[in-house]
Amino acid sequence: MSRAQAESVIKNIIREIAQECASKGQAVSETLVAFMVKAVVLDPSNEFNVDRTLTKDDVQKLIKLCVDRLMDTRSPALDTVKMQVYFDMNYTTRGDFLEEHRRVLESRLQPVIREITDSRARTREELESLYRKIVSAVLLRSGLGSPTDIAVVREATAALQSVFPQTELGTFMSLSKRDKERQLLELTMIVTGIRLFNKECGKGGEGIDDLPAILNEAVPATTQNVDSEIQQTLTNAFKYTALIERIHQNQQPVEGISLQLLKESLINARQQECFLKIILNDVIGCAQQVEMLENQLAGRMEQLQATVQSKTAVPTAQVYPQFIHLSQLWSGFQDEMVLLSVLSNILVSLEPFTRSYKELFTDEVLDPYLQDLRIKTDDERRAESGGEENRVNPKDFPEQDWLFPESTKNFHKLPLQYRGFCGWALVKYDRLLIPANPDIGILRYRDHYYSFSSKPAAYEFAGNMELFQTHVAECAKKNPELIQLLELHTQFATITPYSQGGDQGRMIEKPLTKCDSGTQTDTHILEPNIVKSYEWNEWELRRKAIKLANLRTKLTHSVQTNLSNLRRDNVTQVYLPKETTTQTKKDGSTNVPQCKVFMAGLRGGGTGKPTTMIKVDLTRDVQEC
Repeated sequence: MSRAQAESVIKNIIREIAQECASKGQAVSETLVAFMVKAVVLDPSNEFNVDRTLTKDDVQKLIKLCVDRLMDTRSPALDTVKMQVYFDMNYTTRGDFLEEHRRVLESRLQPVIREITDSRARTREELESLYRKIVSAVLLRSGLGSPTDIAVVREATAALQSVFPQTELGTFMSLSKRDKERQLLELTMIVTGIRLFNKECGKGGEGIDDLPAILNEAVPATTQNVDSEIQQTLTNAFKYTALIERIHQNQQPVEGISLQLLKESLINARQQECFLKIILNDVIGCAQQVEMLENQLAGRMEQLQATVQSKTAVPTAQVYPQFIHLSQLWSGFQDEMVLLSVLSNILVSLEPFTRSYKELFTDEVLDPYLQDLRIKTDDERRAESGGEENRVNPKDFPEQDWLFPESTKNFHKLPLQYRGFCGWALVKYDRLLIPANPDIGILRYRDHYYSFSSKPAAYEFAGNMELFQTHVAECAKKNPELIQLLELHTQFATITPYSQGGDQGRMIEKPLTKCDSGTQTDTHILEPNIVKSYEWNEWELRRKAIKLANLRTKLTHSVQTNLSNLRRDNVTQVYLPKETTTQTKKDGSTNVPQCKVFMAGLRGGGTGKPTTMIKVDLTRDVQEC
């Protein structure tokens, strides 16, 4: 079966499971169904082999098992899986939250912005309508008041006219679409800054909420809510841990208490604790960001007061950048409001995923079993396992690498394996989550860091690490929600269910036949050492020897050595070039006199008279020309 066909079969299975659950009144997402399919296949008790093509009976069996698990309304394990799926789909980093929020706002504003940038207004009424649309776009983007509130619109219009009068619409219309969008954004920030400054001066600010004051009340309240949820979750986890330890120590079940459900409830509580701490860390980040923004806002307001004071006119180059910065600070407050609202919604949405174990193990059910039992907190367990006598002695394991607080930089920031829980307790007490104490010593093995709850646990785990790692994987197969809680994704990347032969119901690891590797060597291992006097040509050496031999019979007025050769001071004197000129012949011409001769008497002397011709030369002399 090709990869595309396999993906099509899996999609059909997921779709069929979701439809069957919906027909029974339980709506489930495809992501949850996909996780459950993986969990069922990984469970060794179900004996699925994904290396061969699933038969029709296998598909029906898989669908039935998945539907049964998804329809179990009193299963803490299912609630843990649902919690993990919900958190993965709804929580992201601070930057991603804010980026998505801005993207949604811009997509909602696009129709209004497009209507402004594509406008071809010509008449007076059309220009006035366009200006009103610009005011609405400024209000919508700034988020300071509603565009339907007359007082807010008037104040925004007045602020916009002081920056962008209606007579400038002609210039605005001649801009390109991108330049129009850029100018609208700049106008929005300037108008926002003007309105915020007017509010500070008590001359405006209609419809503007006091976000710093609201955040100063909301952040501590949210922090307190998260803290109380964490404390309640930890109280339940401490009770479950103590009761499970007692059952394992006595090696006999307790009537009225299901050990399997108790362990699933403990996993659920620890998973909720992990998510709540992530939310608490983000809320603390919000508080720090709000404090920084308040200080910057106060400083910017003082600077604006000093710039404006009681002047009737202030250069725009001085105040416009300050108004823009003021708008950006206020946008930071709005981002914190959005982020705090999202975190509060996630906090409320996590609560339904904990109802099953709270309903199964109420105080009335657990109190009879906890009367003579000491319930230890995580801090008490660390205190009991602390001290020099409880530390690992590295000399007992000369071939292993142990890390300690005094000899390791950033010791408490190391990424501990199994999310800081003791791997020995996971195996010895079958999926029991006990927090480890890093001060005992952290074992570094294949770039993984293992911590333990006691010194004997550390010694036993270090004595047979491969076996314990395999058993931890087996525990995760029984409760697939442990894969995410203990961060075992990399370990399960190469594990495939196997149910044939003598190892039925167990996992085998696929051999890694390929891996990415790279090597790098230095271009020059040794430092460069170039000997300039080295000669490879023996004839050149012979010439140098003859030259030195000849110098022995020569007399010189000064001492000349190889070191001083061509290094003495030389002075050269030259004549400066002369300034010379050349003269060439000029073009000339002469005017030759024109020859003129007059013949007289050619008509004859008359009747009876002889004809006499006289030749007269009328040519002028050359001197006269």
